[in-house]
Amino acid sequence: MIDPSWIAGLGVILFGVGLIGVFTRNNAIVVLMCIEVMLNAANLNFVAGTMHYGDVDGWVFTSIAIAIAAAEVAIGLAIFLSLYSTQETISLDDATTLRN
Repeated sequence: MIDPSWIAGLGVILFGVGLIGVFTRNNAIVVLMCIEVMLNAANLNFVAGTMHYGDVDGWVFTSIAIAIAAAEVAIGLAIFLSLYSTQETISLDDATTLRN
């Protein structure tokens, strides 16, 4: 069996990669994908905690986080489709109509 500290380390690395992607990218779809990577990193850390402590609470939190990620993707894509239909771009620098 894999040591939970290795799984937690992988989660930290994935979270860092997602965080860097959110702050450096300009395309809304890429930012959404980086947020998904960050949520999956949190799921990995929940699973590592479950493996370390031997309880099922991490699996429950992981299930809830997966449901939240699915809802986030659905709402995000709807916003991006609306943005593209009004401005014909999904660049985050050009998205000023959502602020008003």
